[in-house]
Amino acid sequence: MSMKKTDNTTKKKEWKLVRGTWLSAKPVLPGVWERKEGGHVVRGRAKDPATGKLRDIARVFPTSDAATALKWLTEEQQRVRDGVASPKSPSVRFSEFAASLFEHKVNVGDIRSAMGRNKWHYTLLRLIEAFGDHFIDRLHVSHVEAWRAEQATRVARGELAPTTVNGYLAILRVVMKAARRKYQLAHDAMDGVENLDTSEHETYTEEEPNALEPSEVAPFVAKFRELYPQHFAMLYLGLVTGLRPSTLRPIRRRGCECDVVWDTGRLYVRRSHSLGDEVMRTTKQKRRYSIDLPPEAMEVLRWHVATQLTTPEQEDSDLLFPAVTGGFRTQKVLNVPIAEVATEIGITKHLTQRALRRTFNDLARAAQVNDLVTRSISGHLTEAMQRHYSSVNSAEQREALAKVIRLVDARPATAKPGGEDGGEGPRAGGEESKTG
Repeated sequence: MSMKKTDNTTKKKEWKLVRGTWLSAKPVLPGVWERKEGGHVVRGRAKDPATGKLRDIARVFPTSDAATALKWLTEEQQRVRDGVASPKSPSVRFSEFAASLFEHKVNVGDIRSAMGRNKWHYTLLRLIEAFGDHFIDRLHVSHVEAWRAEQATRVARGELAPTTVNGYLAILRVVMKAARRKYQLAHDAMDGVENLDTSEHETYTEEEPNALEPSEVAPFVAKFRELYPQHFAMLYLGLVTGLRPSTLRPIRRRGCECDVVWDTGRLYVRRSHSLGDEVMRTTKQKRRYSIDLPPEAMEVLRWHVATQLTTPEQEDSDLLFPAVTGGFRTQKVLNVPIAEVATEIGITKHLTQRALRRTFNDLARAAQVNDLVTRSISGHLTEAMQRHYSSVNSAEQREALAKVIRLVDARPATAKPGGEDGGEGPRAGGEESKTG
């Protein structure tokens, strides 16, 4: 039996050793060589207009594909020809860059509130745990996707909310975008990384809307005034204006920059307080505006100032709602009183001080207040945010459907129930049965 010899037409890739690294003998793309250990190397030249001489360009891409490496080389050559300085590849770790970016954003005022700083600080701790030792230019999409998958598993186990993870991803996008801009990186480690799905995560539900129904407001307010008179005016002003507690706490009742014009009833909304003694000179939405309060609201505020500022420190304070020490009230000062009053009058749903803003929107809708006017009071910038802070209750739905049914019902107005002969009358919108 004769042996048939087969020709091996597949050529074995040839490699050459260049400065300690095995590279493909021929470029896989113009100016791009494959590395035997993975990744690519680029080499090229471009004329520098500042010197009139050719400048050598070279860089190693440990994980990038050939197309990405070629894109960087082409852009770098163009930068040289345009006379634009190109920074060297950084030897900066993610932890160092993230910390320096955080400090820069605080210094230039991009992050202004204490709550904003706390959020960034906490998030960066989580991100540095995951990526801190990576060099900023070596952090790859695959690293981020692997970490994202781990967080998704924690969400599935109920350890984290998907919105929390999405908050981490949002700040990571800011960090990597800044790194790419500063160091002109060839890739962005957040490119194509999607947020986790939140469609099945409900912050507010029909059973737990974190809002009072209009019929519950009056008994709730009456019991609150009885049990917590010292907090009543703050709760009342939040209910009738929809202002956030962070905006209510720094309101000044007197002083050179008094926020309450007592003789005209005008309230200036222009500060925000989150933690400590630090105050932002604008609201959370970066707005400064005014609200003209009716006499009923002003009467409550006057009662509060006359009867509820009981300590010397409160009397000396310029604040409208000072703590007993004269300083700002705590961040969640109304949560316990609201919960206890709800229990006292038999409301079983969970309520926090955020219920004030949500209830205000529902009350304004029940009172048929124009949406534009409602937003001018609460400070919501968009209709979408106004809806986010609203809850449609069952009574509203029943009333709306009753109006629709009255339009759909096609029975004559004079028809008697069951017909003249006691039989079944015609169905709404349908035809009478035919007789043979």
